[in-house]
Amino acid sequence: MLGEAFYRKFKDDFTLKCTDIDVNEAWLSYLDFRDFEKYRKDVSEFKPDFLFHIGAHTNLEYCEENPDDAYVTNTLAVENAVYIANELDIPILYISTAGIFDGKKKSYDDWDLPNPLCVYAKSKYYGERFVIENAKRYLICRPGWMIGGGPKKDKKFIGLLMKQLKEGKKELFLVTDKEGTPTYTCDFVENVRLLMEKEEFFGLYNMSCNGNANRLEVAKELIKILDLEKEVKITPVTSDYFKETFFVSRPSSETLINKKLDLRGLNLMKNWKTALKEYIEEYYKEYL
Repeated sequence: MLGEAFYRKFKDDFTLKCTDIDVNEAWLSYLDFRDFEKYRKDVSEFKPDFLFHIGAHTNLEYCEENPDDAYVTNTLAVENAVYIANELDIPILYISTAGIFDGKKKSYDDWDLPNPLCVYAKSKYYGERFVIENAKRYLICRPGWMIGGGPKKDKKFIGLLMKQLKEGKKELFLVTDKEGTPTYTCDFVENVRLLMEKEEFFGLYNMSCNGNANRLEVAKELIKILDLEKEVKITPVTSDYFKETFFVSRPSSETLINKKLDLRGLNLMKNWKTALKEYIEEYYKEYL
């Protein structure tokens, strides 16, 4: 999801090398960044000015059931990236997550202390800590609930809702007890770019869209954007309704406040409702 946005927004102005273990686009080449020597060779031969380490296992249930793979992919591979970036004397971008907080507060700014609840959150937080403590130069950006990538790549909340709607579902069951901040990949990438241009302000930043909502409120806004309010019934439920499928504990609130971006006058992130509308119009125009 995020890699697609970086490619889309950066390809005309930068020389890029984009890798993945799933080579599903012409602009991708194969690399498993968990293999340190291959990662090192691939990056060293390309000689970049900046290393973006953005891949991760993001499925919480998979991480909980496969903790070793989660830590190798989400933590040790980040250590690999830091070693490589330091060796080449280039900055590193690491993508963290709002999921590293425990949800006991209504919202979290950049200076609130994380308390990860599950394997996924811990693996991402330990990656964040390693970058802070060991990278010579770094940008760490924490998104909220990611939206982006369109029908082929969006496997998160909006993508799942759009898939159900395309299949003709007339009733959606939406959770009311989990709050967060949708984060549009394309807006996120533009804000990262601004920070790249201001290297004196490198560091750790919350970077989500502005505002917050629960899952039901996000779905209602989506239905409104699609003009399906008279056709689709929305039924409120608690997260227990989906506990067999989504059995990993999630924070009750993952709402981020972009405090540092605001204070530096560098916050480009839109309100989540505006961003959601732009996302649907850009990526799903011909989908339904």
